Amino acid sequence: MTQFILNDQDISTDAPPGMTVLDFVRYQKDLKGTKIGCREGDCGACTLLVGELINGSVSYRSMTSCLMPLANAAGKHIVTIEGINPADGSLTPVQQAMVDNNGSQCGFCTVGFVMSLTGFCIDDTAKMPQLAVSAMDGNICRCTGYKSIERAAEEVCGRWNEGRDKFVPGYFSEIGGRLLRIKTDEGKSLPPENPVFVSGGTDIYVQKPDEMPGTSADYLFYSDELREIRDLGKTIEVGASATVTDLLLSPVMQSAFPKLYEHLKLVSSTPIRNMATIGGNLINASPIGDMTIWFLALDAEVVFGHGRHMPLRNLYLDYKKLAKTESEYIKAIRFPKPAADFRFNFEKVCKRTYLDIATVNTAISLIVEGTPGKDWTPPALTSGDQFSTHEAWLAAAFNEKGGPPTQQIEFTIKDCHLAAGGVAPTPLYLRETSIFLCGRTINKETIEEANVVMQAEISPISDVRGSEQYKRLLLRQLFRAHFFELFGLD
Repeated sequence: MTQFILNDQDISTDAPPGMTVLDFVRYQKDLKGTKIGCREGDCGACTLLVGELINGSVSYRSMTSCLMPLANAAGKHIVTIEGINPADGSLTPVQQAMVDNNGSQCGFCTVGFVMSLTGFCIDDTAKMPQLAVSAMDGNICRCTGYKSIERAAEEVCGRWNEGRDKFVPGYFSEIGGRLLRIKTDEGKSLPPENPVFVSGGTDIYVQKPDEMPGTSADYLFYSDELREIRDLGKTIEVGASATVTDLLLSPVMQSAFPKLYEHLKLVSSTPIRNMATIGGNLINASPIGDMTIWFLALDAEVVFGHGRHMPLRNLYLDYKKLAKTESEYIKAIRFPKPAADFRFNFEKVCKRTYLDIATVNTAISLIVEGTPGKDWTPPALTSGDQFSTHEAWLAAAFNEKGGPPTQQIEFTIKDCHLAAGGVAPTPLYLRETSIFLCGRTINKETIEEANVVMQAEISPISDVRGSEQYKRLLLRQLFRAHFFELFGLD
């Protein structure tokens, strides 16, 4: 029995837990506003809002219902377009802005845009036009053109001060209390004999759309035990059911990675980031999995549900072949907590900048030591200086508050971990290149020599995303981009 709230209706259903929420709302509840499009999470026509009770209040995220198992709706508030329509037949500010700015033509995609923009209006995001547009990055329009929709988003931001109750019906204020009364099976123990584990569903429902609705599975998406992101002192631990959005919102991750938003915006779209879990990305074993490459470059280890742990780099034996049993599931992933001398960068190239899978992606983490370059001479100390020695002056110069320009510092790599996707049958930890870089001074010569080592480690193939030669060139350029981003080395 799955219990949740659908718009303003309490639901208790015996429908198969593997059925998609899209099929449930359309065929079981006859709510046809949510459209069937690609069924792969790409077009956004099936977007709805999912409300979760967190610390006494309900937080909403947009999700693609075509990939969402009904089991993941348990204990949540599912909102379709019918659930935001005012009772008097008028339009919400989001709907009115779409009309006034001619944001709809055939109308098929419009519902998804409206739901994504409504979710933006009732969350805690700063109400700026560029962020409103970003909230709709999972929605594709094939006929209207995006400028009219962007104008609608800008207009909505200007009306946000009218209050949240203008964007959604009054019954939303009662949802928190109603969710408290729903009993779910969240946090249940996982039967080890069942080999089928389902989390966000963003890949397995694409790969097995006909098989999954009838499959008996353990649903891990909302397991509190598997969702935490914790600072453990020397390491950071990310629960396997944490989503990419959870990483983006985590103070622990924000502190460790100053460019977190810039990097993770390259990972799919907002609705998919709201669903796609870290554990799922690792188990998927795609050679171009963005988060897999990210954590490989952090020298992470995976922790399985029964306590066994191993370096992530040892998990991948061959294409889609893992060093785990069918009954094992990933509980968490751990990586060393970044220190002051830590540098990290992620790069990705695909046919579209956003909402696309990589042709080649790569990440690097470095621990470096900086010393003055040969062309830099610190100014002489005067009687008014607060530092008693040049050594003390230099120590202050290299702290995070300031110091000499980066190009005047000579950096030596003390430790390095480099990973790349799209260049081998598995997500590839570039062991030989990482070893080669350790102890080297960062300069153009080192980068060129490292590229030779790197090219010998990879084995890309020609496919629909590019030729072997193109992928080798891409990785070379992205490898250089790491050092441009981190050290200004062009």
